[in-house]
Amino acid sequence: MRRAVISLLAALALVVGVVPTASAAAPPVPHSMAAIGDSISQAVDVCCWYGNHPANSWSTGYSSYDGVTSHYERLRALNGAISGHEYNDSVSGARMSDAARQATSAVSQGAQYVTILMGANDVCTSSPSTMTSVDTFRQQYQQALGILNSGLSPTAHIFVASIPDIYHLRQIYYTDSTAELVWAAAGICQSMLSPFLTESQRLAVRQRNIDFNTVLAQECAKYARCKFDGNAVFSYQFSRSQVSRLDYFHPSLSGQSALASITWATSWWG
Repeated sequence: MRRAVISLLAALALVVGVVPTASAAAPPVPHSMAAIGDSISQAVDVCCWYGNHPANSWSTGYSSYDGVTSHYERLRALNGAISGHEYNDSVSGARMSDAARQATSAVSQGAQYVTILMGANDVCTSSPSTMTSVDTFRQQYQQALGILNSGLSPTAHIFVASIPDIYHLRQIYYTDSTAELVWAAAGICQSMLSPFLTESQRLAVRQRNIDFNTVLAQECAKYARCKFDGNAVFSYQFSRSQVSRLDYFHPSLSGQSALASITWATSWWG
């Protein structure tokens, strides 16, 4: 009897055109793309000297010999028409409050593919009390997604990466006196990296990190052409070698390379 029921359900699925085990085909490879984000997408302090290094970005990077195979380079290998049509709209230090402005730029550029990696600066502030609230973060993100959804071509697609686990950064470096000195001197992410915080305070900051990622997933899911990475970036246990030795905070070249691979695997074409 059970076998007959299964056979009947399978037949009905074929009649109505439903194939439960089939996966959706990847969309056409885009002719242009844009990156929305902060210093991570600008590849700040990635190597050799301080400052932005957009050529080494995980998203729109174009340097041929850096070991970072960006989304742009992978897409260019699939569709040469995208060559020269990559736009890095990210801004170092940007919070989610800047996402709408960056989204407007991506729309004006006619991007057919947009990557979003933003929110680390909403977690990493001067103290736990100055972090962006979850409600404000959600409203700002909703506005950016709304601009993209209404302004981009109906065939355009969006990819949203989760915010890295900043607590993990402290775990791998808190015994390193040089890293702690740099963090303190430069005022880097004191909401998490200040030596004067209690463990409960740090865990509360990590929870905000998690809450923001939940918002990224929930709001992206409202749009058919938006894809979240399933917390792949947040879950990735990066090593010291994947962190810049200039600031002990941003991804190094190998960190950008790992970021490109992790996000590509969960992207529309991975």
